[in-house]
Amino acid sequence: MPVYGGIYRPVSLIVTDPINIAVNDFASAGIFISQKNVSKKSADIHLKVKVDNKSAQTNNIEIFTSIIDHNNKTVKSISTPYTLSPQGRQEIIQDIKVNNPHLWNGLEDPYLNKVVTQIKQNNQVLDEVTQPLGIRKFELKANEGFFLNDKKYPLYGVTRHQDRWGKGSALSNEDHDEDLAIIKEIGATSIRLAHYQQSDYFYSKCDSLGLIVWAEIPFVNQVTTLEENNAMQQLKELIRQNYNHPSIYTWGLHNEVYSPNNYTIELTTKLNDLAKTEDSDRYTVQVSGYNVVDHPVNNNADIQGINHYFGWYNGEVENLTDKEDVETWANEISKKFKDYKIIFSEYGAEAKPEDQVEVAGNYGNQWSDPAFFPEEFATKFHIVHWATIEKHPIFLGSYVWNTFDFATPITRLNVNPRNFKGLVSFDRKIKKDPFYWYKANWSKEPVVYLTQRRMVNRGNEFTTVTIFSNQGTPTLTVNGKKIENVKNGYNKIHFVAENVQLQKGENIIIAETNLNGKTISDKIIWNYDSKYKTSQKEATTKDIHVGL
Repeated sequence: MPVYGGIYRPVSLIVTDPINIAVNDFASAGIFISQKNVSKKSADIHLKVKVDNKSAQTNNIEIFTSIIDHNNKTVKSISTPYTLSPQGRQEIIQDIKVNNPHLWNGLEDPYLNKVVTQIKQNNQVLDEVTQPLGIRKFELKANEGFFLNDKKYPLYGVTRHQDRWGKGSALSNEDHDEDLAIIKEIGATSIRLAHYQQSDYFYSKCDSLGLIVWAEIPFVNQVTTLEENNAMQQLKELIRQNYNHPSIYTWGLHNEVYSPNNYTIELTTKLNDLAKTEDSDRYTVQVSGYNVVDHPVNNNADIQGINHYFGWYNGEVENLTDKEDVETWANEISKKFKDYKIIFSEYGAEAKPEDQVEVAGNYGNQWSDPAFFPEEFATKFHIVHWATIEKHPIFLGSYVWNTFDFATPITRLNVNPRNFKGLVSFDRKIKKDPFYWYKANWSKEPVVYLTQRRMVNRGNEFTTVTIFSNQGTPTLTVNGKKIENVKNGYNKIHFVAENVQLQKGENIIIAETNLNGKTISDKIIWNYDSKYKTSQKEATTKDIHVGL
């Protein structure tokens, strides 16, 4: 993960009256909104307003707060008179009961109110701050799932690194909007923002779009035993600056940090205590890179995240030998840890659209060239992993690593230097085959999609055709001839036709469905010649239009 320096977000100069809502409280809004007892009938809204007085004298003021709905109509108001001392920052508490609230309900109805808080003196407004208010209830139940407003709600998750080719992290709002549009298209309901605080604009857009957010600090990978002061400050900044975003459900304490174990356990516990002191209403999460739930460092937060890449770094995608695969592991932890809150926080495989093979193996690093990352293997990896995750309620949520390719230091497995585990290319122009696997599984949009569209030049006369369809069993034709043996594969969205015969030269493959009189179809073209069979890599096409 690269660390980009410098100022790469907008900077504001804030000028206030001597009596003001605090502006230097770790860059927070100075107002902290929490909510209790949320239901369709009512919700208790609690406000803590931090006020500074630099006037050098006692002042009688009024804290006036209004909850204003989406139509700019005042829902409820409260006025609190207060005698403001010139010494010390002071906190004013306000409690508002909202009857019959319009709930913030994720993607279906991300309804936002706003809270407008004013400092008034002699009917003159001295300061005013506006913050979002999405009235909602989050709950995680072990071995059951995530619940939003007391209804089970899937955490179809993707992770996001924010950097871009040619820009690093210096992104425009349009860049953020494009990322969010892609994430919405795939059908994700949740985003893990890894592994650092991201733009307030992005959190705000998640509020308004209904995407549920995991926010975390950059305590990642290595422990020097010098992290405590910095980690504690970063977590305090993360929480205070983002406290009022209704989309955030959990605070991330660390990602893949271990030895020395005793130090890491102690610091994780302190971070957890700090998070609960700052915000008692949200969950905390820590993440392990081992597929061992009861690793000595684990379980010092509310949620245990597990990052693992079966068939990429170790193990196998499917259990064909004696190595552990994702299905075996999921079955094991489902029996042993049913009372634990567990999230599959990272899984993925590298895929370069220009690297193609006809048949995927069972282990991603089987190719001798470490820079060769065939798209077909990543497709198989994601098919098997998601088909396993969706049938194991031990996983309260899961997060694909990563939505987009991202920059990374050079390693044996990363070239250019870049990590190619994204479902979408670094420049956001190419959506790889696994992208459409998740779109077909998660999105409400109709999807019929043929894989291996970039594996154009093929050396096998008899081959398997793979289709993703959320519209039922597709009709498959090859050169106008209907293929009869289309059947379900790993789940109800995955369809395969095996031993499909290709003719020499061009082959036109079409998959289509007709649901309620509407035809959804996809088409690809493959060129067959036995000369392409000399090796997997020589079967790769290098001159195709990879934007297909």
